[in-house]
Amino acid sequence: FQNYALFQHMTVEQNIAFGLEMDRVPKAEIKQRVGEALDMVKLSGMGRRTPRQLSGGQQQRVALARSLVKRPQVLLLDEPLGALDLKLRKEMQLELKALQQEVGITFIYVTHDQEEALTMSDRIAVMSQGKVLQMGSPIEIYERPNCKFVADFIGTTNFMEGTLKALEKGQAKVFVPALNAEVNGIAVGNIQVGDTVAISIRPEKMRLAEQTKLNQNCFEGRIATTTYIGSDTHLIVDVNGLKFKVWEQNKISSLEPEAYYTIGQKVWVILFPENTLVMANQ
Repeated sequence: FQNYALFQHMTVEQNIAFGLEMDRVPKAEIKQRVGEALDMVKLSGMGRRTPRQLSGGQQQRVALARSLVKRPQVLLLDEPLGALDLKLRKEMQLELKALQQEVGITFIYVTHDQEEALTMSDRIAVMSQGKVLQMGSPIEIYERPNCKFVADFIGTTNFMEGTLKALEKGQAKVFVPALNAEVNGIAVGNIQVGDTVAISIRPEKMRLAEQTKLNQNCFEGRIATTTYIGSDTHLIVDVNGLKFKVWEQNKISSLEPEAYYTIGQKVWVILFPENTLVMANQ
């Protein structure tokens, strides 16, 4: 699907009908099914056009219609949106998801785009070197990755390394040498006291404060970089040489510099234990 492989000398209707003609489906049925497929992908009225007269998104829809017209039980889509620009890709993600729900068949969707996987899927399988490391809903995969690879591959995260000092009822206590302090979090996967473990926490799960009364899971640092991107501000905070990525939502509409953190400013980085995951360091 990265290469739509449409026959340039044929019309859209002829491209969609090609597989049915090879199966010797009666002409009347071919006409009906091609019309249904065009309606399904919102290309009614474009059947007489050639692929050269279509946009990239429209060509993608023709390729989908050509597959769906055969009424498969399962449809494999191998990075189908890779050739589209960002805006069109996001639009097609929503259209594909709606289309899958409409036709009611299983779509197996291969992608290296983590955001696309979360957007499109009912269930995700994360693979590495031919092995499935974790399978679950988008929420399960993102919020509770079972290993360091999955946490790193799906979305953005911060990692720290330390030694597991205590483990009780899923609650983990880890000594982190770089912080010279203990960090509390939730244990995931198979880990034991004494193991070298990885701590993962998502940038949007962290909080910054100019002062705090907390005495656990909070560390003083300085703002190293700040990047305003509209809805959020992405910051790098230096804590004892560790560079934490922190995403702060811009809740107040303001043009005043005082409304935002500045480079060099002292802050406290707060890690909530329920969002701090402790896992095997591999």
